[in-house]
Amino acid sequence: MNERKPIGEITHYFGGIEVAVVKFNKKMKAGDKVCFKGATTDFEQKLDSMQLDHKEVKEAAKGKEVGIKVSDKVRAGDKVYEV
Repeated sequence: MNERKPIGEITHYFGGIEVAVVKFNKKMKAGDKVCFKGATTDFEQKLDSMQLDHKEVKEAAKGKEVGIKVSDKVRAGDKVYEV
């Protein structure tokens, strides 16, 4: 079986506004599809909205932490995979 490697990790989740802070270990662009996986987390979504320092960005550089709007609850430590 081909094991997928995570491309990022959730570092924080703001439940009131449904925004996750993700530290990516590869460059990602708006429109890319990702999967969030954790102990109780497992869903896919497209990266529609990404922000860096409260400014909308079209891509996230490797090693940067960006805020993304998520469609479901995530938790710190959840892994992010490219779909």
